[in-house]
Amino acid sequence: MIEEEASVFAPAGYLRIAGAALVGIIYASPVIWMILTAFKSRPDALASPPKLFFTPTLEHFWSIFHRVSADGTQIFDTGFGRNMFNSVFICTVSVALALGIGVLAAYGFARLPLRGRGYYMFYILAMRMLPPIALIVPLYFLFRVTGFGGSYTAIILVYTAFNLPFAIWMLRSFLDELHRPIEEAARLDGTPELEVLWKICLPQIRSGVAATAIIAFVFTWNDFLFSVLLTGTDTRTVPVAMTRTMGADAGVDWGVFAAIGTIYLIPILLVAYFLQDQLLRGATFGTVSR
Repeated sequence: MIEEEASVFAPAGYLRIAGAALVGIIYASPVIWMILTAFKSRPDALASPPKLFFTPTLEHFWSIFHRVSADGTQIFDTGFGRNMFNSVFICTVSVALALGIGVLAAYGFARLPLRGRGYYMFYILAMRMLPPIALIVPLYFLFRVTGFGGSYTAIILVYTAFNLPFAIWMLRSFLDELHRPIEEAARLDGTPELEVLWKICLPQIRSGVAATAIIAFVFTWNDFLFSVLLTGTDTRTVPVAMTRTMGADAGVDWGVFAAIGTIYLIPILLVAYFLQDQLLRGATFGTVSR
């Protein structure tokens, strides 16, 4: 144990740490620069060469939530708070639905006798492989005709449908890694299949469910195409609201754009932080024999 600790702090160990830190800084540099730009004034944000030292300001964060009239006498609410709520609500509900349905479907494919299981799994995967741009037009007219255009129902159903194939494949792979003697013993005792799933299987694949939830949440959180065409004024999400910073006359307000990106990044960081242990276990699930 002492030799292993000593090897970490050997010259080669320091080089590995320095290399990993350098790679991490390079990968994180766009995010770091975005956060710095959010706290710069507009002249500092557009300065050339870029400024590393500046006086921080919160004017861009104020501009996210407030808009001043042309004559400067009135202040209006931009509706960004509602956009943020829409993003959180739509992502949470769609991911929860995809996980709920995906767990049941994955358990059925992994445990129940089903003829043609491989074909069904392929068809499910093929649904996820369809490019969104090929489906957006028929989906738009479908929801318009049925009266669901611009509603929460429409966008949540679309995100659930696109996350479901991924959830089924991920969760089925975790279920396939489980040892089955306990499940078989429970069935011999007359335990219903749903109780076997809920009390025996789910506690063992909790990390896999968390990893699936995080990845599906990120996919939904970052989507723009479906949001811009299938949401309405009251259901608009943050990625769509970000396009308001791109004015035709004044150009892109990079400070406001960076401030929105900084705020939009916080929920993802919080989800990843609180579920990081589960995510790590989910990523390594089944790699070590038990």
